[in-house]
Amino acid sequence: MSSRPTAPRRHHALARLLLAALAGVLLVGASGCAGRDEDRASVVVTTNILGDITRNIVGDEAEVTVLMRADADPHSFGVSAPQAASIERADLVVHNGLGLEENILRHVRAAEESGVSTLAVGEAVDPITYTAGESADEPDPHFWTDPERVRTAVGLIADHVIEHVQGVDRSVVAENASAYGARITELTGWMEEQFHRIPDGQRQLVTNHHVFGYLAQRFGFRIVGAVIPSGTTLASPSASDLTSLATAIETAGVRAIFVDSSQPDRLAQVLKRESEVDVDVVPLFSESLTAEGKGAATYLEMMRANTRSITTGLTTA
Repeated sequence: MSSRPTAPRRHHALARLLLAALAGVLLVGASGCAGRDEDRASVVVTTNILGDITRNIVGDEAEVTVLMRADADPHSFGVSAPQAASIERADLVVHNGLGLEENILRHVRAAEESGVSTLAVGEAVDPITYTAGESADEPDPHFWTDPERVRTAVGLIADHVIEHVQGVDRSVVAENASAYGARITELTGWMEEQFHRIPDGQRQLVTNHHVFGYLAQRFGFRIVGAVIPSGTTLASPSASDLTSLATAIETAGVRAIFVDSSQPDRLAQVLKRESEVDVDVVPLFSESLTAEGKGAATYLEMMRANTRSITTGLTTA
């Protein structure tokens, strides 16, 4: 004849079940915490152009945080307190260097001092100097306008990710870098074909500030001048600067002035009036990517859009 368990025995059994259930919850919770994004390896990138390039290399192997928002100015953008903290927590910080990110450098230096690995990409791709204006003989940070230097940068970033970012699959990062590098090589060939349509005598550039020196060197353009005679948008032109550039435009027979799409073109329009010649003011995506669907959401899209604009601007009668 069976008998019902006494109350103490029932309570002990219930307690054991509750403890087992609680242990299961804690185990699931612990495994869930291990997979959260904050526990993943982290790469922090300062500019959005380098951010896109780095994401193509890293893929899903680590978290990539890009500090600079779309359409921002790399010379003047800043970071929030949480973003500054993310720099010092990163496994690797990728930045342009050569003085480009003027408001971010102190955070990068602080990260270096605390032991974070950093890569100043521009300093490692055979940088050139400005040849004219207020920034003459200073290093030019705008290396990304030369796709072949970007191809070199792809290899450098991949090597640093493999060496300094814990837990990444070396073979996956290497394969990603190889595939993206091949797309850069294809871009270079396509740009050469497009620019070949511009007669040699018309391969002359006037920009809102000195930003296309690397492109000029790679593809055989001559820099006539810049509305802002400096390598940074934080400078401003004088009346004599504008007069000198207007004279140079008239002498060279320049057909178009190219301005960054994220910057007002007021000065270029003033220069156009001052020069008393018929020139177009053509927007380019020179220093920042755009939001998705706005014309230059990736590095490859930006370079193709600029190539089309430059070619059209300098061949249209």
